[in-house]
Parts: sequence; structure tokens; C-alpha cells
Amino acid sequence: MTIWKRSLFSLFGLLGMTSTLVGEPPKQPDQSRPPNVIVIMADDLGYGDVSCYGATELETPNIDRLAKEGIRFTDGYCSASTCTPTRFSFLTGKYAFRQPGTGIAPPNAAALIQPGTPTVASMFQQAGYKTAVIGKWHLGLGKPPKPDWNGQLKPGPNEIGFDYCYLLPTTNDRVPSVYVENHRVVNLDPKDPLWVGNKKPSPDHPTGVTIRDQLKMDWSRGHNHTVHNGIGRIGYFTGGHAARWRDEDLADEWVKQSVRWIEEHKDEPFFLFFASHDLHVPRMPHERFQGKTSLGYRGDAIAQLDWCVGELLATLDRLGLAENTLVVFCSDNGPVLDDGYKDGAVEKLGAHQPAGPYRGGKYTIFEGGTRTPFITRWPGTIKPGTSDEVVCTIDLPSSLASLVGVEPSSDAFPDSFDVIGAMLGKEGAEGRDHLIQQGNGRTGMALREGDWKLLRGRVGKGKKATTETFLFNLERDPSEQHNVIDEHPEIAKRLDARLQELIDRGRSRT
Repeated sequence: MTIWKRSLFSLFGLLGMTSTLVGEPPKQPDQSRPPNVIVIMADDLGYGDVSCYGATELETPNIDRLAKEGIRFTDGYCSASTCTPTRFSFLTGKYAFRQPGTGIAPPNAAALIQPGTPTVASMFQQAGYKTAVIGKWHLGLGKPPKPDWNGQLKPGPNEIGFDYCYLLPTTNDRVPSVYVENHRVVNLDPKDPLWVGNKKPSPDHPTGVTIRDQLKMDWSRGHNHTVHNGIGRIGYFTGGHAARWRDEDLADEWVKQSVRWIEEHKDEPFFLFFASHDLHVPRMPHERFQGKTSLGYRGDAIAQLDWCVGELLATLDRLGLAENTLVVFCSDNGPVLDDGYKDGAVEKLGAHQPAGPYRGGKYTIFEGGTRTPFITRWPGTIKPGTSDEVVCTIDLPSSLASLVGVEPSSDAFPDSFDVIGAMLGKEGAEGRDHLIQQGNGRTGMALREGDWKLLRGRVGKGKKATTETFLFNLERDPSEQHNVIDEHPEIAKRLDARLQELIDRGRSRT
């Protein structure tokens, strides 16, 4: 019996629902083939940024549709409050603080995940799936000391379980501004080689400082090295002009490539990691979305993200794949307004609350930094509703392995827990009982255990950061306003010891 058939037989035991879920009873899954899986990871999307999580200043009908047809988790998390660490942990099931070099990757970062490392993608390959990642990567490419932008960008996603990749190699505020398909920069002209560095290639190299008056989006701090598409970037690059993209076209390209890939693999089980970039600075959505909301380009980028979700769902509907596809929607970290560009995000915020009721955002270990939208949808299998079970993006490797019947090796996914029952809404199924949350870098750490949360190290962002240790009761104080460490020193001591023990042990999954 094949792995996926065994998993489908075991799946029947996962279809009971908790009493908090409402809707029609689920249909039995299609046993003719294993379920497809699409993970949509938004970028810098906060808990309160979409209407199904309480946003009132804009509407996100397609993300709302996912929530209406699936499970909306109120206690869904990413593992870190910045992008590279969360993406590393999602793929490897390993807390990023355990591996040096997994901070926010610079433009010339070599591959952070080495061949031979078990990943969620290699797990799916083991189960007979076709696999792809399309969108933002930001996990480095190639061998040290830096990528060979004019040659083979190897190792990369293809060496850690992805059959296909079409990438934004870093972030859209970092150079180089090109697409990468599998091992090569797309449309690169050998007569116009690409150079990427951290120093000006020549004294007269135009920068965001020297031609600031010509920029179509000004910078507020940093982001003033090489100028591309009228916007300053982090880092320097020259050449590769035929390969360069426009910021406005990125979302369309991700959707185009994803739809094509799904169509090519519609007759076999597939796993797609759709890695959105939309809310990440510089926020320059396509012209057709500019002005769609009252919140400036940041709100318009949310509208563009929602469109991307809608296009993927429409593709599943058109190809008759919806009832055999588990869609997971999540974010890599919480929201940020001014992240280095003058794009109106602060001035046009109005009554919008990007982090919802929670304190902090990107770069912090307050709830706003790591508690984000988290939705699972599988029509006919998942019964629609709401869940307050704690689930995290780092749990996807073990949970999805359980779904398709793969038993991870003892050294695989060391911090990833199998919470597939909670993700599918199984009656009585529980999420994880504790979660380490990582701030920007490796100094700020938090441990949530039940309703209690301890924060230590560098807590907060920028000049407001502190080394004070905090203890909050999230049930009574979800916005983390009242530090009760003096009232409950014994709880703080226990959680501090538990956090240190989990760090020192090197793994949390037994």
C-alpha cells in the first residue's frame, strides 16, 4: 500500500470537529489520489490587516472566503517576527535561533539550508508529490562566499526538495532586482553581466542619495544604495538590465507562474509554496491596485495580496481541484508601517489597526510580531469554523508529514509538532502546549505556555527596546499592557527555566 493511501485511510480518524465549529458535515475525501497542498505565506501581514480578522477600513473578500470555508485560527503564529527566520523554520521545522546566520539575509547570502537537510518539500517528494516554490525566497542561494549570479545558483530550492522554483531571490528592497528560475537568473544577457556587492562599484554610481530628487518613492532611512525602477534599494548592483523586473509586476508574475505550474501538474499530487511579497517594502502594487483603499500603498498591497489568493482559488475551482486541496494561509511575521520608505503607511493609517488588538509588530516578540492570520481550508473535509488552538508555521512540516503518511526521521523537524488534527478540526484535537517566539536577531526570546507568556532579552523595537523581563497573562491581558512578574515570580522563574531548557536541549520535539 502506498504512503498516501495509508494516510488517507488514517485521515478518516481526523475528521471529527470541535464543538466550536459550525456548518455542514464534511464529505469523505477523494480516495483516487492524495490531497494537494498549497501554503500561501503572506509577507508582513498583521493579525488585523484582513477583514475576517476584524479589519474595517478595507475588505479582503478572497481571504475572507478561505476563512468562511475553512478554520480561522485565533491563536495562529509564525515562529519569528522577521521573514528569513520564519521561512527557514517553516521549511526545516527547526527554530532559526538554533542555526547561526539565519537573521535577515543580506543580498549576497549563500544558501542557508544545505542539501541533505530534511525539509517540508523533501518530505513531499518522498511521498511522491511534485513540489514548487514561487515568490519570495530570502534564504540565500549558491555556495559561500556569495552567489554566482552569472552562473548556476546552486545549491538552492532544487537541492532541498523543490522540483521547481521561480523566485524573488532576496526581498524587493534588496538587490538584485531579478527573477531566478531554478538555477539561473531569468533573461540574463551574458554580454551584460550582473554584479552584486555591498560597496559602490564606482564613485559615480547613482544612489538614492545622489539622485534623491528623481525617485518615485523616497526613503525615510537606509534603502538609499542602488536605484532601480525609481526606488532606492539595500546593496549595490550593476548590469543584468534585460533581467530586471518592475515592482508593479511582481504579484502578477507569481500568479502567472503558479497558475501555469498548477495546470501542468493538475493530474498528480502537488505541493506549492506560494511565497507572497506584497506588503514588504517598497510597497509598489500594480497600477490597477493603486488607490484601491484609503490606506495608501500598504492598504493597496493588501488588496493585491487578496487578489492573488482569489486567483489561486479560482484556478483550483476551474480545474476541479478545490475539494482535493488543502490550502494553508499564514504570514511570515506581523505588520510594520514605516519600514524605510515614505509610502503613506503612517499618514493614511486612519482607524486601521494592523496588529488588531495586539501589541507590537514586526521585529518584536510581543504578540503583534508573531500572532498572525492562520487559516486552513479543505472543502468537504474541513468543517468551517473558528479555533483557539495554538498552531504555528513551524508545525507545518510534521503536521503535513502526518497528513500524507510520512514518518520523519529522528533528526528531522526538531521543533515541529504534529498538530494536523487541530488544523483539520478534529474533535478534541489540541494544538501545541508551548511555543518559543523569536524577535529580531537571536537576543529577544519569549515562551508562551498556556495563558502565560514570558519575554526576556531584547524586548521591543529600536529606541524603545528594553532588556526588562516581562510576564503577561494573555487570557486576562491579550494586549500585553500589564507586566505581572512581581505578582507571580514563581511562574516567571518556572517559565524562564523552561525556556532555557528548551534552548539548551537543541530540540523541542521528542
